[in-house]
Parts: sequence; C-alpha cells; structure tokens
Amino acid sequence: MLRISKLTDYATVVLGVLAEDAQQPHSAAQLAERSRIALPTVSKVLKELQRGGLVVSTRGARGGYQLSRSAEDISAVDIIDTIEGPIGLTECSTHPGSCDLEHTCRTGNAWQRVNLAIRGALQEVSLTELVGGPATKREVVDLAQALRSGTLRVQASTGYSR
Repeated sequence: MLRISKLTDYATVVLGVLAEDAQQPHSAAQLAERSRIALPTVSKVLKELQRGGLVVSTRGARGGYQLSRSAEDISAVDIIDTIEGPIGLTECSTHPGSCDLEHTCRTGNAWQRVNLAIRGALQEVSLTELVGGPATKREVVDLAQALRSGTLRVQASTGYSR
C-alpha cells in the first residue's frame, strides 16, 4: 500500500495553518495550539519544512514561521519530498543504476512510468487544494470512479486526461 507518513500528514496540517494567515508570522507554540499537534512534533516538522525551503523563520519578538511562497505554489509532491524524500515505488524509480537486476529487468521501465505518473499527479495538487480548496468530496469520488472505469487516465506530464 502506498501511504504517506504521519509526519507528512502533520506537515500538511501545519502548512495549512500557515496558509490561513500567510501574511503574519506564527510561533511554533501558536501553530501547535491551532493545529492541535504536540509542540515537539510541530517543532520537528517546522525544522524539516524550513530545511526543505517551504517555510521561512524570523527571529525576535515579532518573529515566527511563514510560508516561503504562496499556498498555490506549494504542491503535494513538494511536501512529500521535503519530509520523506523523493517518491520511489521501486529502487530504480529514484536511483537508476542501483539495482543489480536493472539490466535484465523487464518491469523497471513500467514502474518508472508509474512513478512519474504519480509524481505528476501530486505536482498538480496545491497546498490550497490539500487544505480545503476547490475539490469537494463528491469531486474526489467522481475522480476515483473515473480512474477505476478507465475514462480518466493520469499522465505524468499533463495531469489528468479523459
């Protein structure tokens, strides 16, 4: 099963809180209170998000954390890459040449295509959408049904196509 870690989920929640009031810096304590995530976890998440360039911090009495760019310009893949590292379904998807079987493997290219399609789809989803933007639950259900029925395909370069 493909699944993001709890830390990535928490990072998305913290980024969502920052996106709600993007013009004002927020302390780690404020973010912990507003997100209802424990302060040590919020501090750990903020450290990773800052290291990954998704948030900036300012010291001082009026300091705190802010998004480094607009919520619309931060994608799901940016968040996942920052917290978990590059998405890789197989070893050759993220590190070509590292598998001993790669030169004889008949499935590696297919898995690399799948990996690119997933990355492309995640690149199309912004933080704005992740934290309650335009997509409704009904739209998500419709999208899932279209994917299952084959009337919608995910393309790595362009997102969705019908």
